[in-house]
Amino acid sequence: MSTAKDQIKQILENQPDDSSYDEILKELAFKRMIDRGLEDADIGNTISNEEMEHKIKSWQK
Repeated sequence: MSTAKDQIKQILENQPDDSSYDEILKELAFKRMIDRGLEDADIGNTISNEEMEHKIKSWQK
């Protein structure tokens, strides 16, 4: 597995040369969110679609 530094380098290299600081930060944050979600899924820290639907409906009240 590559290090965090290696992953950041790869993300930076994949960005267009005219990318803004904010665009790069968004890409880094997106990568981190995906990684955290995958880690949660690996350890079974998930909820069913039905539970999520119930939570969303409770927010809409």
